[in-house]
Amino acid sequence: MSPELISILVLVVVFVIATTRSVNMGALAFAAAFAVGGLVADLDADGIFAGFPGDLFVVLVGVTYLFAIARANGTTDWLVHAAVRLVRGRVALIPWVMFALTGALTAIGAVSPAAVAIVAPIALSFAARYGISPLLMGAMVVHGAQAGGFSPISIYGSIVNGIVEREKLPGNEVVLFLASLAANLAIAAVVFVVCGGLKLWARGAVAESDSGGGGTAEAAGTPAPAAGGPAPTVSAPDAGSRAAGAGRAGDGGASPSSEAESFGEAPGTARLRTRPAPATATPSPEEARLTPARTATLTSLLALVVAVLVFDLDAGLTAITLAVLLSTAWPKDSRKATGEIAWPTVLLICGVLTYVGVLDEMGTITWAGEGVGGIGVPLLAAVLLCYIGALVSAFASSVGIMGALIPLAVPFLERGEIGAVGMVAALAVSATVVDVSPFSTNGALVLAAAPDVDRERFFRQLMVYGGIVVAVVPAAAWLVMVVPGWG
Repeated sequence: MSPELISILVLVVVFVIATTRSVNMGALAFAAAFAVGGLVADLDADGIFAGFPGDLFVVLVGVTYLFAIARANGTTDWLVHAAVRLVRGRVALIPWVMFALTGALTAIGAVSPAAVAIVAPIALSFAARYGISPLLMGAMVVHGAQAGGFSPISIYGSIVNGIVEREKLPGNEVVLFLASLAANLAIAAVVFVVCGGLKLWARGAVAESDSGGGGTAEAAGTPAPAAGGPAPTVSAPDAGSRAAGAGRAGDGGASPSSEAESFGEAPGTARLRTRPAPATATPSPEEARLTPARTATLTSLLALVVAVLVFDLDAGLTAITLAVLLSTAWPKDSRKATGEIAWPTVLLICGVLTYVGVLDEMGTITWAGEGVGGIGVPLLAAVLLCYIGALVSAFASSVGIMGALIPLAVPFLERGEIGAVGMVAALAVSATVVDVSPFSTNGALVLAAAPDVDRERFFRQLMVYGGIVVAVVPAAAWLVMVVPGWG
């Protein structure tokens, strides 16, 4: 058995053990990286740690630390209510606002993970408060980032168009951008419907009272629960019961859920009757007030955006620096923030990506790609390259995968058997829409940013959803963009 095949089988074993034994997959992946790297690939410790995602580690820690402080001092609550006022209480519009916001950020040049790091914590805080499925909100943020990710002035678009030019292939910057925009918009629309978006429309607008007392949600009643769990019964409008209700809505309760429940309410699911929870939709005077700590936190969030988008500074290092400054000025608000950093998520993501780095070091990814590239049937090779791009990108760098796979397609693209523009667009879409996977940077940021959820359950939801995207989208992109022979 070849070393490359052994490394793939070990990865499968890691998934099986983590799923059946509830062991942190990151810890298992570190052990697998040590075993496979040392015994099969003959790598030393430096070679194994070469794949450790140090930049992603800092981003996850820094962003979750900063937004933990924002939650502690009430800044995220203030932002959530500001967003509700912006859309005139139409909660159903918020996921689309987040989609458009991240899309605009990436379209004008933000790196996709940076845009998600900025928007996801605010979006997921809103989802937790108003009973929106965290899967719906997270998917809208990530797909929004990818929708704008291939504009002619974007990072992804510039890189892919540069690769096409270097390989002397026909290219079309506008088609590449519109293909990604249309694909992600279509996926977002499907996710919106499946994950309860229509029920958000049916709920109508929530009432916002500037006086801070007595306002209620409209006739639709309390916000619907997050997908996959029954609505909590609210017995009193006090802050403690509201917090408990938000937590249960976010994590779906302790009862197990099926895959169907992961993407929306299962047909026939029994629902508990709820009483209106006035304070869910109405800010108290304390929530509506801009305190010095909140003003400083909002300034810090704005500084994070400017530092990342204008000065091209690292999002993780900038976020940690800003969090430290806030902690120094208001230690009481920040005392528990370090404990709210998503450490299990950090371990999981860093462990898996370290193992993927070992696969890359030992040539497993190149081995698989070259095997597909040697197939004599161009259309079959094209769809297999799209699937390899999607599968590997779910665990690794999307741009890196495109940079490796586009050259593999050059031989049959040069013969004119397949349209180059369509093939490049299909590879670009296949390799980026899967960034909803919890093992990718964007998916990991969404998982880490979600407050008041059962993270293990949310991780499973993201993993199942990512698996569906990997299974469906490459074939759809191939059928729409490659088979007709674009370009």
